[in-house]
Amino acid sequence: MTLDMGGKVNFKPRPVEGTPSEAKNASPYSLLLDGQQRMTSLYQVTLRGKVVETVTPKNKKVRRWFYIDIRKALDVNADREEAIVGVPEDRLIRANFGREVVLDLSTPEKEYAALMYPLSQVFDWDRWQDGFDLHWKGDTNEHVRETFRTFKRDVLENFKYYRVPVISLDRSTAKEAVCVVFEKVNTGGKPLDAFELVTAMYAAEGHELRKDWYGDDGLKGRHRRLVDTLRPADSETGIIANVSNTDFLQAVSLFYTRERRRAAERAGKTGKELPAVIGNRQALLNLPLIAYKQYEKQVEHGFVQAAKFLHMLHIYRIFDLPYQSQIVPLAAIIADIGDAWEHETNRAKLVQWYWNGVFGELYGSAVESRIARDFMEVPRWLQGGPEPTTVSETIFRADRLKTMRMRLSAAYKGVNALLMMEGAQDFRSGQKFDHTVFFGENVDIHHIFPQDWCKKQNIKPPEYDSIINKSPLSFRTNRIIGGVAPSEYLAKLEKGDKQTPGIERDRLDAYLYSHLIDPVILRSDNFDLFMSDRQRRLLVLIEKAMGKSAYTGTEQEEGVDFEADSDTVEAEMLI
Repeated sequence: MTLDMGGKVNFKPRPVEGTPSEAKNASPYSLLLDGQQRMTSLYQVTLRGKVVETVTPKNKKVRRWFYIDIRKALDVNADREEAIVGVPEDRLIRANFGREVVLDLSTPEKEYAALMYPLSQVFDWDRWQDGFDLHWKGDTNEHVRETFRTFKRDVLENFKYYRVPVISLDRSTAKEAVCVVFEKVNTGGKPLDAFELVTAMYAAEGHELRKDWYGDDGLKGRHRRLVDTLRPADSETGIIANVSNTDFLQAVSLFYTRERRRAAERAGKTGKELPAVIGNRQALLNLPLIAYKQYEKQVEHGFVQAAKFLHMLHIYRIFDLPYQSQIVPLAAIIADIGDAWEHETNRAKLVQWYWNGVFGELYGSAVESRIARDFMEVPRWLQGGPEPTTVSETIFRADRLKTMRMRLSAAYKGVNALLMMEGAQDFRSGQKFDHTVFFGENVDIHHIFPQDWCKKQNIKPPEYDSIINKSPLSFRTNRIIGGVAPSEYLAKLEKGDKQTPGIERDRLDAYLYSHLIDPVILRSDNFDLFMSDRQRRLLVLIEKAMGKSAYTGTEQEEGVDFEADSDTVEAEMLI
């Protein structure tokens, strides 16, 4: 939405980010009121001709070039969005902790060879095409040149001829009118999502999807039923309360697209002829009403059973849920296999898959393809097939434990749940943290070496805030611990007071061991020795949960900067 300058409304102009410095002094003809983010992204990626400064899903600043994978863009079974690849500033994608270059786009010749088209040239492709034709000259490479011509016609020309819908307000528009139009166009800053569009499509067939979800006439809708699933008496929500309407549609879409693929297989189709199993936005918009009705009850049951599965892992609150996004494949898998998930062998494998997703930190971003892959691979694994890639390809680095410091980390939450699942007992009461104790005693993650004591010893927050120095404890126990040295609060627990009887040393030691804490080391107040010993013990716990050994090399030993390596892994995942 644009507004012509020079009228009754006087806004201070600001250039689109990334424009040349001289633009700051220019007198604009019109202002962009709505659509700034999209237009800025399009400008920086396609027209500016310079590396793009952006941020990762974890809000880390990075510099990226963007490419279109020509082969993927022309694959009718692939999501074209997945054909967009971000690469580091040097145009090299590395793997194996930075030691191996898996894709080199540092020269035009290497772009030609890899069939990777730079998005910075989507409006001016003649020079690139000339170089491409020269690189692939010869009769034997005619099919490659024809591939590019198809790509130019089916993909690149979309950029050139795409018509952007614009609401243009002239300079005579009053300020009040500008505000009204803006609010109508951008209500809540949120465009129509897939659920709204699917609702409109189903309404044309006489079905009220909104009533299914939100309920009507005093009846609980599906959303309310999910919110109330395993909801504690003193809480407003249960563990799956944040499952959204699009999450639910996504799970239904997985069943529908898998059935389409199976039908194609029965018809004798193979390879690229087979439709993909997907749950992305486009798949939701293509979900027919008959398929929704076929799978809705089965999928809802899967989400309810997923809540029970999470409670079994001692994950009770949304606040402590490692990944909201991992609930979708979990619910879909359980809905698919039915009560078989409760059989000991199947349950053990499902638990292993879940922890690999958590400690591999695989469900943080760009998860649509992983959700679909797990939905296909995990049930086959439970029936004796190969391990799913989420299990077989996941690596956990031992040093990662030192950097888990807050609940933003899925693995941080995972360690806390694992400790409770393995039988950790409260230092004071000796109670295990089942559902009743967890909520009744207000259990949370607390420091073992208290913060105040650590600060007095000049220990830095990145060290004492690590999950290595934390464990689940009740609120009352944490109050007793206070801010004193471990030896002091352990002595207080042994002695007791008027309200709380003392605890025998051997019994208190057993409580500490249940948290993977060596009592002798803790009583010595030796922070460094404690951290080293507990890191080792926690690592064994994680390895047991994942069913594999952790990577124990260090960044210093390998000469690799781990933060930089994270970028290469992220770029590799985009490919």
